[in-house]
Amino acid sequence: MPDLPRTTLGRTGLEVTTLGFGAMELRGPARGGPEVTDDEAQQVLNAVLDGGINFIDTSPDYGLSEERIGRFIAHRRGEYYLASKCGCAVEGFGSPGEHVYTAANVRAGVEQSLRRMNTDYLDVVQFHGNPTREQLERDGAVAELQKLQAEGKVRFLGMSGTLPELHDHIAMGVFDEFQIPYSAIQRDHERIIVEASQAGAGIAIRGGAARGMPTDWEHRSYYMMSGSVPRDRWEQAKLDELLDGMSRIEFTLRFTLSHPDLDTTIVGTKDVGHLQGNIDFAMKGPLPADVVAEAKRRLDAAGVKPE
Repeated sequence: MPDLPRTTLGRTGLEVTTLGFGAMELRGPARGGPEVTDDEAQQVLNAVLDGGINFIDTSPDYGLSEERIGRFIAHRRGEYYLASKCGCAVEGFGSPGEHVYTAANVRAGVEQSLRRMNTDYLDVVQFHGNPTREQLERDGAVAELQKLQAEGKVRFLGMSGTLPELHDHIAMGVFDEFQIPYSAIQRDHERIIVEASQAGAGIAIRGGAARGMPTDWEHRSYYMMSGSVPRDRWEQAKLDELLDGMSRIEFTLRFTLSHPDLDTTIVGTKDVGHLQGNIDFAMKGPLPADVVAEAKRRLDAAGVKPE
């Protein structure tokens, strides 16, 4: 088994691999995902653990993802930390894809996740959908998640958020972990990651491989950018000139891993070959400091800057 680099996920104390696994790709076509058979899902989930990855992220919003985790790797629960989401509307509280930040929906969502994933506890539960502080506090959502923590069903509280709300989320002082988007072609959150880490929280990066877009600009999409924006940013910064034999996806992932306050980056795939490639890239670690500095200089000049 590869000895993937590990870091401590902020004040949680969890020793996580710097490469995590995002299980959204296992959601199925009914929730907008690719066609994935149960056999394929079982194969990739076990390959994740066999490859040494110990941090898995999912959500009730991700269709079949939680159910498949429960069916195929619950018997290996001691090998991985499990992060899911709350605030996702569950039966009786709204329609799929909606977010409802009430105490009742938070509790129902967490308890359903526990059943689907065949586990007694979740290591991290993150609020999904980037709620405002007012939404979180109005109907007792945070307080209910803290009750679930006191009951032992949730170990740590997290937030999957974006600017500008992240400033308020950090100021609340209740979140042990933040899931934040970041990559070479999306540097908006580069500074807020530092702020969250300095506040003692763990940092899980999503979008760290830019959804594989650098490998296929025409047929892949990134939900936070439209059209040709990612490709235009890449080309304007002339990042191909910095590859030095690397593939674009290796460069992208290792650029993300170069952020000094990253603890883990969750990268999803349904393809075991792609998974192994990501593991191989992560084993190489961050890019050389001079390459990172030059990439940032070029990206700055192209207008791809942190907020």
